[in-house]
Amino acid sequence: MSGADLVERLAELVGRPISDTGPTIAPDPINQPMIRHWAAAFEDWNPVYTDAEAAAQSRFGGIVAPPLMLQTWTMATPLITGIAERGGSPTDVSRAAVLNLLDEAGFVGTLASNSEFEIVRYLHLGEMLTATTVLESVSDEKQTRLGAGHFVTWITTYTVDDEVVGRQLFRILKFRAGDESS
Repeated sequence: MSGADLVERLAELVGRPISDTGPTIAPDPINQPMIRHWAAAFEDWNPVYTDAEAAAQSRFGGIVAPPLMLQTWTMATPLITGIAERGGSPTDVSRAAVLNLLDEAGFVGTLASNSEFEIVRYLHLGEMLTATTVLESVSDEKQTRLGAGHFVTWITTYTVDDEVVGRQLFRILKFRAGDESS
């Protein structure tokens, strides 16, 4: 595939969902055990996360989830059996078309670049979260120390009953691994 063909095919994907599986619905409602584990793992002892009495007296009126847990609620349950056959992937889901396209063009290396969160509001116990991910942009080919590559950015919008509660911008570099030309 020529460089111009790749650019055209990538441009067609921008603004569209990154996969054809539709929105991701959290497998569980926002719940106290997961919040407690998160707070303990990060040693975040804010009482609105784990102390029902303190949380009831707060501006939230009850227990809330730590804001940066947002992404964790919709993550797929890991599958251990067959992980080697999936190339080390802990899940068995369809890949984003943009990633397949870049792999086919030789950009097989992947490096997470950055992630930014926008928290609209805290999540409350019992709420069900849904996530919708759209391809925001694909950069022109850039020369990096790792090799020639494209920065791929997607935005996930998190909702509860169609109310936006947060967004996450996530960017990776897809590069030609072992590219000696850079």
